[in-house]
Amino acid sequence: MLSLKSIIAIFAIIAFVLPSCNTNDEVQPQIEDIAMLADIPGVLSDMAVAESDESAARKGAPKAPTFATFNAALGSTGLASVFARNNLTVFAPTDEAFRALGLNPGNVRRQPNLREILLYHVVEGRVLSTDLSAGFVPTLNGAAVEISLSGGPKVNDANIIMVDKRARNGVIHGIDAVLLPPDKNLAELALSFAPEFSILVDAVVKTNLLGALTGSDPLTVFAPTNQAFINLGFNDADALIAALGEVGLRNVLLYHVVAGRVFSSDLVDGQEVTALNGGKFTVDLSGPSLIDANNRVSNLIVGLLNVQATNGVIHVIDTVILP
Repeated sequence: MLSLKSIIAIFAIIAFVLPSCNTNDEVQPQIEDIAMLADIPGVLSDMAVAESDESAARKGAPKAPTFATFNAALGSTGLASVFARNNLTVFAPTDEAFRALGLNPGNVRRQPNLREILLYHVVEGRVLSTDLSAGFVPTLNGAAVEISLSGGPKVNDANIIMVDKRARNGVIHGIDAVLLPPDKNLAELALSFAPEFSILVDAVVKTNLLGALTGSDPLTVFAPTNQAFINLGFNDADALIAALGEVGLRNVLLYHVVAGRVFSSDLVDGQEVTALNGGKFTVDLSGPSLIDANNRVSNLIVGLLNVQATNGVIHVIDTVILP
């Protein structure tokens, strides 16, 4: 029989041991996990105000960039819930970047198309600086941004100056310029080259294809210049219709259009591409060029590739490809 003193001693040991076991078995949160409990809007709010110049100077470091204007823009557009509920990567322009456009926390809400501008700074998924690779990445705006790594990491023409600020649902990178998304549809963009593409645009109008180039479905257009049509002996759209008929010309035009956004970085050497008319042409990256069904070669004009519209992308070519 155990004495009362022995029973009390046993309970004292159990009371001491059990808390110790529970503490050892629990997974203790890491410092980084605690820092990541805030969602993206919360982290951006913390980034809105940086330490003072004097405080930074005492630490021997430059003053950290601030993001108050981006934070104010997010609040004024009602996008905070989008930024909080999805797994995202944000390229956040600094206050200085917004000031270059005359914008600050007090007036940024008056910027036209502010919502679309903000969405152009966001891509799906968590992309750390170590995951960045050169090429085009679609944004929540629909249009894509171009990542380049030579000479320092960039998004379009903006330098990435701060990386890997982590949030519960993503990551934030700071950039030194505001990214402005395309604001013209494919037809408007082609006209902005005028008169270089006036024959192409007039042909599109006269074959009732304008609706496709102004619609919401994304398309890629390999656009022949006026000179490309003139080299075939056609000085205007009327001459094309006289020679090919409206149906024939429509077939030629659709041979230059591909569904979706296809950037030059998506093209593969020897790849067969299916156009909207059902025909195929082949990609030759040594040019780079396209080879049509008649083995005619059309060169992609390197300085005029990946020109983005609100509903697609244009690549300029120097020869009409024929089905």
